[in-house]
Amino acid sequence: MSTSLPILKHRPPIAPPKAALKDSLFDSHGRQIRDLRLSVTDRCNFRCIYCMAPDVKYIPKMQLLRLEEYIRVIRIAMSLGINKLRITGGEPTLYPHLDELLQEVGKMGLKDIALTTNGSRIRKQWAERWKENGLNRVTVSLDTLKPQRKDAITRSQTSIVSVIEAIDHLRDVGLQPVKVNAVVMRGVNDDEIIDFADFAIEHNVDMRLIEFMPLDAGRRWEKRHVVTAHDMLEKIRTKYELIAENDPKTSTSVNYRFKNGNGRIGIIASVSQAFCGACDRMRMMADGTVRPCLFSDKEWSILPLLRNGASDGELRQFFVDAMWTKSAGHEMDRDDFERPEKTMSTIGG
Repeated sequence: MSTSLPILKHRPPIAPPKAALKDSLFDSHGRQIRDLRLSVTDRCNFRCIYCMAPDVKYIPKMQLLRLEEYIRVIRIAMSLGINKLRITGGEPTLYPHLDELLQEVGKMGLKDIALTTNGSRIRKQWAERWKENGLNRVTVSLDTLKPQRKDAITRSQTSIVSVIEAIDHLRDVGLQPVKVNAVVMRGVNDDEIIDFADFAIEHNVDMRLIEFMPLDAGRRWEKRHVVTAHDMLEKIRTKYELIAENDPKTSTSVNYRFKNGNGRIGIIASVSQAFCGACDRMRMMADGTVRPCLFSDKEWSILPLLRNGASDGELRQFFVDAMWTKSAGHEMDRDDFERPEKTMSTIGG
């Protein structure tokens, strides 16, 4: 894979104004890129079956970006119109400079700063400190409410109780809405769909149910393992009346509130009802690899530019060129769809 981008000709089918191109990121399909998903580590204390191999080989630490490099990348991205940042991993709480990163980013004036975590290591004082530093929201992964099943899915011994306590801490300190993600897999945890809805009401959180995507390290994904958004909603509606929310067009989830009850249900239908047409996201891995689309293997590394004295202008042009290559969609419904080589743990959420 090349470490630098060619000079791309900007001849989009829908051409944004030249003034907009100067301080904005657009792809060649006319979509403006406003959301940066930044992985700060590929390390994780879980080995979830849909995400990471049990014998995963990590990227050598010297190849990961340094704190000052993450900060510079974020600043350059903001100068191009990025106004949302989600810090991911791996497990970002394992990143040793997370507090310093949040402190610096909190000073930058970003509209929305979020964090995705498995919740296993969070303490209330951490949540309080993060909020003080500017963090707005946290998403916690919780794929089952059954202790023994949790051990099997995550290949770890972390107590579910500690994760649920972390969710309550995050909500109580005001990092809201707290979103709780569950990847629903047929024959694994699809019998808990009603339990997840109950959990949303009991803990007053946004419970988001995600269709199983072809990003598992074991490469066992097949469409027959996917529980579709339609099936999940039909199951929940056997117990609860749901009212559809008016979601922004860039929302990854279709959200519903309960007619009688707190919390919400969100469905992320990446497989059966792709939302590519409104995608405004760019992903950067912990080693500085930029990936315009989660399901495409097209990617380029900004690391050589960062470590060889590139100017801010050169870094801006790198992002402009990279995002111009963003595909129209992943076309997962096609028979010739080719799953990406990298897994979710490497790419970042």
